Amino acid sequence: MWEKVKRIWHIKDLRQSILFVLGMLVLFRLAAHVPVPGVNAEALQQFLAGNEILGLLNIFSGGTLENFSVVMLGVAPYITASIIFQLLQMVIPQLEELANEGESGQQKIQMYTRLSTVPLALLQSFGLIQLLRQSQGNILPDVTFWTYVSIMVTTTAGTVFLMWVGELITEKRIGNGISLLIFAGIISALPQAVSTAVINYTPSDLYTYILFLAVAIVTIVGVVIINEGQRNIPVNYAKRLIGTKTFGGSTSNLPLRVNTAGVIPIIFAISVVLFPSMIAQFFVNNEGLLGNVARGIVQIFQNQTFYSIVYFVFVFGFTYFYTAVVFKPQKMAENLQRQGGFIPGIRPGKETEKYLGTIMSRLVFTGATFLGLIAVMPFILQAFTGTQALAIGGTSLLIVVSVAIDITKQIEAQLTLHQYDRL
Repeated sequence: MWEKVKRIWHIKDLRQSILFVLGMLVLFRLAAHVPVPGVNAEALQQFLAGNEILGLLNIFSGGTLENFSVVMLGVAPYITASIIFQLLQMVIPQLEELANEGESGQQKIQMYTRLSTVPLALLQSFGLIQLLRQSQGNILPDVTFWTYVSIMVTTTAGTVFLMWVGELITEKRIGNGISLLIFAGIISALPQAVSTAVINYTPSDLYTYILFLAVAIVTIVGVVIINEGQRNIPVNYAKRLIGTKTFGGSTSNLPLRVNTAGVIPIIFAISVVLFPSMIAQFFVNNEGLLGNVARGIVQIFQNQTFYSIVYFVFVFGFTYFYTAVVFKPQKMAENLQRQGGFIPGIRPGKETEKYLGTIMSRLVFTGATFLGLIAVMPFILQAFTGTQALAIGGTSLLIVVSVAIDITKQIEAQLTLHQYDRL
């Protein structure tokens, strides 16, 4: 391990990339402690402690919501915009054509995603202000028109800033920038969570703490197994005679991963599952049908059984969805045929495409089911212990472990690349 750390440090480009990423994460954490003026911070913390939905959002934003900081929205509007445009690619032919144009088309879709992040951030900031105004505790004591404008503009600028930072991090190939920002937010809350657990520990909580440790170990092992699992499809390459030389005739493997989507389904599922309750919170104080519907939605999502089922379904569904976005059996079949490769017993072309699609569907079913079960396992244990910390810990561990594996792989890939460059 130390030998690998020394190798990383002695490679100038890799060392500079890692230091740059660390610097950006430190800048993010500094911005998370720059508050928007005019907020009663103590009343806000009490409100978040009693609100399960916003409390979970605060955990994933790394406390930016609790501090009512300039980046309190985090990257949630950008993630929502990404989900919207990936869904639109399946229903709008023009966007599908752009996605198939390669890098230039992806850059245009990325530009549309960035632009749509701004109105979504403005809408979300307005919704949060309305929610805090309707809450008990005098969180926003003096709200004028200019207060609305200043908070909305400031927090939207904070989201755009984080989006820019995330893209800069991604360019360094040390990990996905957006995932790393979420990772940093979760890790930053760890010291406080540990200290609180130690301070509040009593002998009667021993059973709960053991369950939490068991969940952590099972989650870490499970995520590693799913992320590292793959099926190798044998591929033979036909011999080709070019001039007087013979090329090909070799055998290779085509690796298909069990969890091609990585941590993205978890992030998508959290964003979507929290959305109905968060919107309903804006109307719970209204009278009439709208208020009754809003209160009903909040009450339904406070039911842990319903919440767990919906969470599992969304994790399962988004795993399939994102795999369908990134895995293209048609292109893989075309590339194999173009290179003179074929799968033994499978005809090139359509038959190969169908075969790869079937194999991937089975792999994704296994990965999506396991990932969904790991996601809801803390909620199952929460029913026995009655503590909310298990639910937050399990989902956080999913993201932390997955992102850590992705960072490790990308650093190892760059180490291998530098070895080939030296040769």
